Amino acid sequence: MGFFSKYTLCVLQKYKDVEGTVSMEEVNGEELVKQFAEEMEEMLGRKMKSVKKLADAAEDADLYHDYNDTMEFEYFNSMLINKVDEDGNPLPLGGAFPLEENEHFNKLPVNVQTSNIQVPTNVYNRDPDIVNGVYMSEALDNVFIDNFQKDPTLTWQYFGSATGFFRLYPGIQWIPDESGVVTFDCRNRNWYIQAATSPKDVVIVVDVSGSMKGLRLTIAKHTINTILDTLGENDFVNIIAYSDYVRYVEPCFKGTLVQADLDNREHFKILVDEIHVKGEGKVTKAMKESFKILNEATAMGQGSLCNQAIMLITDGAMEDFEDVFEEFNWPDKRVRVFTYLIGREVTFAENTKWIACNNKGYYTHVSTLADVQENVMEYLHVLSRPMVINHDHDIIWTEAYMDSVLFNTQAQNLLLMTSVAMPVLLSHGILLGVVGTDVALKELMRLALRYKLGVHGYAFLITNNGYILSHPDLRPLYKEGKKLKPKPNYNSVDILEVEWEDTDELLRTSMVKGETGTLTLDARVSVDKGLRVMFLRNNYYYTVINETPFSLGVVLTEGPGQYMFFGNVSIEEGLHDLDGPDLTIASEWTYCETDIDPAHRKLTQLQAVVRYLTGKEPDLECDAQLLSHTLFDAVVTAPMEAYWTALMLSASGVDEGVETAFLGTRSGLMRVLMYTGIEKRVAKSFLTSSDKENLFTLDQFPLWYRRAADNPAGQFIFKRLVKPCNNPDLLLKRKKKKILRFSMHTTVSHLFQMISKPLFSLQDIQCYVIDNNGFVLISKQRNNAGRFLGELDGSVMTTLIRMASAHKKKGEILQPCETEYPSFVYEPSVKETNSIIKCGRCQKMFVVQQIPDTNLLLLVSCPSLHHYDFALYLLLILNAAAHNASSKCDRMRSQKIRRRPESCHAYHEQENANDCGGAAAASLSALLFLFCLVTLAIAS
Repeated sequence: MGFFSKYTLCVLQKYKDVEGTVSMEEVNGEELVKQFAEEMEEMLGRKMKSVKKLADAAEDADLYHDYNDTMEFEYFNSMLINKVDEDGNPLPLGGAFPLEENEHFNKLPVNVQTSNIQVPTNVYNRDPDIVNGVYMSEALDNVFIDNFQKDPTLTWQYFGSATGFFRLYPGIQWIPDESGVVTFDCRNRNWYIQAATSPKDVVIVVDVSGSMKGLRLTIAKHTINTILDTLGENDFVNIIAYSDYVRYVEPCFKGTLVQADLDNREHFKILVDEIHVKGEGKVTKAMKESFKILNEATAMGQGSLCNQAIMLITDGAMEDFEDVFEEFNWPDKRVRVFTYLIGREVTFAENTKWIACNNKGYYTHVSTLADVQENVMEYLHVLSRPMVINHDHDIIWTEAYMDSVLFNTQAQNLLLMTSVAMPVLLSHGILLGVVGTDVALKELMRLALRYKLGVHGYAFLITNNGYILSHPDLRPLYKEGKKLKPKPNYNSVDILEVEWEDTDELLRTSMVKGETGTLTLDARVSVDKGLRVMFLRNNYYYTVINETPFSLGVVLTEGPGQYMFFGNVSIEEGLHDLDGPDLTIASEWTYCETDIDPAHRKLTQLQAVVRYLTGKEPDLECDAQLLSHTLFDAVVTAPMEAYWTALMLSASGVDEGVETAFLGTRSGLMRVLMYTGIEKRVAKSFLTSSDKENLFTLDQFPLWYRRAADNPAGQFIFKRLVKPCNNPDLLLKRKKKKILRFSMHTTVSHLFQMISKPLFSLQDIQCYVIDNNGFVLISKQRNNAGRFLGELDGSVMTTLIRMASAHKKKGEILQPCETEYPSFVYEPSVKETNSIIKCGRCQKMFVVQQIPDTNLLLLVSCPSLHHYDFALYLLLILNAAAHNASSKCDRMRSQKIRRRPESCHAYHEQENANDCGGAAAASLSALLFLFCLVTLAIAS
């Protein structure tokens, strides 16, 4: 033990010197969650105020003039700025547009003096509607700048026009995709759709008769996928295919509506891709089934309880259908019917238009793939009519999503977003567009102060539907080769998939209903020894964040971190001990707010603290309590530098192999001393900004800190310096059902079966680790078995089990899945065990022995067996079983308790239902012709 004890970090003497000034206080969870919620309300309230100012400015009647179809107006197109032609002349709609890297916008080159315009490739950038709209919305620049000056924590502000252009502040240069095309259309974004319409129930009915073969079926599938892209988690959907008979594309969803979250939408897209045509089209039964679904949902209080619509996609061949509407929809016309005539033929245009016009819907003719986007968007304008006529301005918040533009620029610390948006309405019943701004969830969660939550405490946010916005155990990305990509269900993970599932769903019920209170759950199986961290009792505190659809939860764990120490030291003494190359503080924590004043944005947190305490920056907003903790910790731990240096200079010197000594405190303060030069170091990445497992982050204390804090004084805790997984502290649940099973290498399996008998016990505990963030690669061909990925976050057996690489091959798709691991609890009373493994004709002996006062096990075996080091306190062994398809069906179709949006605009008596679509035309539109020219130019 001399080797280990030599490097213990003793600060007791210095602590005794200031002992008289130290007090202790238990953390109050109810006060804590209210404090965090109030600060989040204030922050989000500023965002809503900024958006309201944008909407007021965009609706200012003085900005608008008579429509001019010959107007010539030059504007900065974000695709064309700073580019020149072959002769060196600026491109039209381009020109010099100064850009400068900005720390606040994740070092992206931006222009904070003005906005610029993005136009999708399939929209003509000189169309009179575009030019007029850009000209009229130019006045928003002054509001953008004023908002940013008054609230420097704002990120992107924008206006999405109903005509298709997107005004973004600050201005940036837009990067096209690999094909040179800009597919981003603001009207497809969730913030636009939710602000422009109320929640909706949609049944998509697609004709799969023989006449739909070839290009028509391709167009129909694209139309379905585009409709699905316009839905969000407040909407509900199902898809029916019909020919001679009616069938659901997903039999699991027969007769019901399912939530249109990302998981279900992507699942539908996979199934739509497999649709085949056959037989004769008979629409009557399909329409009856659609009305039945919608009527039953209303009667049972399910679905959105707002707008209801049927989307009929057909080439027009149909039998008599009027009786269906007389029976199910007239005279109230509660369900709108939108019709999409597929193909160049217009023989049946009269019938399909009649259906839409007599059911308060809209008819469109979709002759080519290029027509799909614009034609699908028309239904959103129809659904927005009641809101526009009432001039209702609902502020909406979106679920968590990944900004694709920022993702492509690798700006991943601002990756997970929520947006607040508001419609822009003109007095004569026109939806002009939507204004909004983004809120990086990471910035929002900075308000849930890590040092107050304690070692094992954490905070999380959920939506009104119970889906996670932010949670330490939400891992939305996976690695494919060298690239990070979003998982298929990254924003539709239910709170009960990462928290304890009570039999009455008390936690989820309370949070999504908007109640405020405290819920104490024995969220870990109680045992006297073993997995102390994971089996401690948790106390949940939760509340709504007013004026938003979000709820905040705070989890405090009884045990380490339950109490806070307060100590008083002078600023002079604290500043003296804050100085030194061995000291850092948590870079992700907010000791002082450096984002408000642009002059402070380049300061590190430590620099800001020092400048504030020395009086050089008295206007900085700093957390007085956290600074007090930090100064106290700096004083108490100051002797460590001299202690470590003395070890290094002593006659015996530093033992070979010891590279780093480090210390951390609850205030996020760290002291680090490197004993060897960089050229001799093995763990070169340890304690660097790229090694989050070893640093204080917004989500959690370092793993070495958590493990050590949870063990008895005097026991040495060793952890792997090379991360074995993304998150080794998965939550535990009782075994409820078999989910997925994995096989292991036989030798490894036998080895741990033998070890587990004396050293590891599963008796009377029955705890299983459930990973709901996993996914699986499935072949698109249904008759091929799925291949499982090594995306097993939480398995510390990575050194023993070589998993398949997470690389998606052609013809494979990602699907979310749950994985289950039985946890074997180490029995510390057994100090040594040995056994023999039979493998073929040979026998291999091994001995496993505990290293006293540590969490290490030493494995010694014969030379023919691989050697492994064990720095494991918990062994997670992969178990055996097949995927239970029925459980997946139950999860996807379940309609759990949720909090519906407060407003609904589904009907208005003054609505002009006669505006139900234009006459069918056999010729290509000018827009399509221009899009073809652009596509040909890109291809050449």
